[in-house]
Amino acid sequence: MRTLILIATLFISTFTLQAQSDAKAKALLDEVYNKVKGYDNIYIEFKYALDNSAENIHQETKGDVTIQGDKYVFNYLGATKIFDGNKTYTIIPENEEVVIESNGENGEEGTITPSKMLTFYKKGYNYKWDILQNVKGRNIQYVALTPIDSNSEIKKILLGIDAQTKHIYNLIEVGSNGTKTTITVNSFKTNEPISKSLFTFNKAKYDDLGYYIIEN
Repeated sequence: MRTLILIATLFISTFTLQAQSDAKAKALLDEVYNKVKGYDNIYIEFKYALDNSAENIHQETKGDVTIQGDKYVFNYLGATKIFDGNKTYTIIPENEEVVIESNGENGEEGTITPSKMLTFYKKGYNYKWDILQNVKGRNIQYVALTPIDSNSEIKKILLGIDAQTKHIYNLIEVGSNGTKTTITVNSFKTNEPISKSLFTFNKAKYDDLGYYIIEN
């Protein structure tokens, strides 16, 4: 496509349009981020779906997360994960155990944790303006993110944003192994009254319950 002047011109035009599209996509992501960071706290109920047609896998479950700044409480698959800004506490009632990680989120490099959900795109991804889709009367604008690292296990991420509210509607992650993970927001609440102790781990409580506490 680069061998003739005409095709070279078309390539330059296409590149210019792509650059504009990328800037437009980043501007939308930044708008979402700037709006959401203005909230004191966020409560999200979501549906999680994992699909791999080659392996005949389809799994669905629900969860919820409360976020305030970097702190969060994440309830999923019967477990609770608390991040107090310094340490991560994973409470697993089924096993009667608590796992404490003193390195906090630093131990989850590459993972899109709740407090990173609105900032993960700022490093390591290219952006592209994608389709606009009508979902039950809501206009959802998708932005496609592809990892800069060619060895990444993530092939592509589609971030769906409600064009009116500028809130995230869903996140679709396509893995290099063909697995598709979809997180869909069912409820999005902001500035809810929350307990001051919500992000505090009560070690004495779990000691009394006889939980096995593991500190890493």
